[in-house]
Amino acid sequence: MKTILALSLLALAACSSAPKIAPLKTVPHVDLPRFMGGWYVIGTIPWIIEKDNVGTMDVYALRPDGKIDIRYVFHKKSLQAPKQEWKATATVVNAKTNSEWAVQFIWPFKAPYLLIDLSSDYQRTIVGHPSRDLIWIMSRSPQMTETDYAAALDVAKQQGYDTSRITRVPQKPQD
Repeated sequence: MKTILALSLLALAACSSAPKIAPLKTVPHVDLPRFMGGWYVIGTIPWIIEKDNVGTMDVYALRPDGKIDIRYVFHKKSLQAPKQEWKATATVVNAKTNSEWAVQFIWPFKAPYLLIDLSSDYQRTIVGHPSRDLIWIMSRSPQMTETDYAAALDVAKQQGYDTSRITRVPQKPQD
């Protein structure tokens, strides 16, 4: 019991001394029906289960109950590998803006999913995570111009991301 208490106090002390980072700034409003559909992942700081995934894409579908079904489609290591798919559900956390979601791949765990950039034509978006250890630069098409990608990296940098950690995701031409 003393060991658990000591570890708890140590963890609490570490949290209180950790440098504070400003919250990510989300976009002012997302038209959810317009946002639905397929988004190719162009750049990312992959989390462990995404490592070696290529040809990745998120497909969003708005449900009648207001939640969002997410299909994460990918190939493992090679664009010629068979497609695989994972499913998740998102709940809009901020109904005023629709730009803050909680995504659940495995019950009961939910992760913040913050829309931090969205082009006015709904062709490009950036999804971030408060830790700044995860980011997804996405496009409606499998390729993004160098100008648009550089602009996305600039947005990420302005939001406090270490852009040297963001890697491009290989994509094949539109399926």
